[in-house]
Amino acid sequence: MTERTMRERMLAGELYRAEDPQLAADDARAQALAHRFNTMDPTDHEGLRAVLTELLGGFGEGAYVRPPLRCDYGYQTTFGARAFANWGLVCNDVATITIGDDVQMGPRVQLLTSTHPLEPGPRRDKWEAAKPIVIGDNVWLGGGVIVCPGVTIGADTVVGAGSVVVRDLPAGVLAVGSPARIVRHLTDAPAPAATPATTPAPAPAAGPA
Repeated sequence: MTERTMRERMLAGELYRAEDPQLAADDARAQALAHRFNTMDPTDHEGLRAVLTELLGGFGEGAYVRPPLRCDYGYQTTFGARAFANWGLVCNDVATITIGDDVQMGPRVQLLTSTHPLEPGPRRDKWEAAKPIVIGDNVWLGGGVIVCPGVTIGADTVVGAGSVVVRDLPAGVLAVGSPARIVRHLTDAPAPAATPATTPAPAPAAGPA
């Protein structure tokens, strides 16, 4: 039986070491594409989208990311339709990161899948692993939110700016703090009547602070 590569171990969610030649090539590809994206004309929306479509595992219709963007491999991250990320998104996508439809993320959000052994010996020997992150549809992550490995956030949930999410959050709640704690359950309120003064003009770069 052929021994599995470190890349295969990583993709299976097992302990691995990042010395695998294919992982090095994957990383180099992602860094080159991210550099291209981060240094492009920010008004070249078609060009930006083309690079992200090549970099990421999936980039839904109407999704938009403001540069700069940082990621490990790119192909492990998927964006749903109309998802928005403001400046400085970090996708530590050693495991998969699934971002649902209509998700909004403020500046400097960090989605961190990597883990390391608590025991000093294996950590010194550079073993590591990762756990997937799932962000449900219509979630809003405020600026500076950190989502830790293995976390799932349910649809329609809001996480306050600067919060650190260390465990799963259910759908339809407001959570704040470090660690993030649920402070209320959210329900729909009637939408305000649209008028010329209040109806926003469609703009792909619009998003939460």
